[in-house]
Amino acid sequence: MKAIEAVEQNQLVERPDIRSGDTVRVHVRVTEGEKERIQVFEGIVIGQHRRGAGSTLTVRKVSFGQGVERIFPLHSPMIDRIEVVRSARVRRAKLYFLRKLRGKAARMRERRRR
Repeated sequence: MKAIEAVEQNQLVERPDIRSGDTVRVHVRVTEGEKERIQVFEGIVIGQHRRGAGSTLTVRKVSFGQGVERIFPLHSPMIDRIEVVRSARVRRAKLYFLRKLRGKAARMRERRRR
């Protein structure tokens, strides 16, 4: 395991401290033909998998009344940057219950930052 961790250490990228319940803005590099542009995906973090270079972030948003979830590899070169817009006070690590909630019921209580 030590050899694998040593190889993965070079691939890790500095990211802000992200927790479940945070509303984040993920800037993703999208390649269309020969052109490359930045596309922003803003939503609430409903879960994380933390495993070194293989860490992922599940972000959910509602677009035109339809729920959209996207899983981002946290240390991928395709992610330009991640901004934390606001933080919510939550009591669990996985917020999958938000999938069933609609409208005002899906609001999260804001957490004060220090």
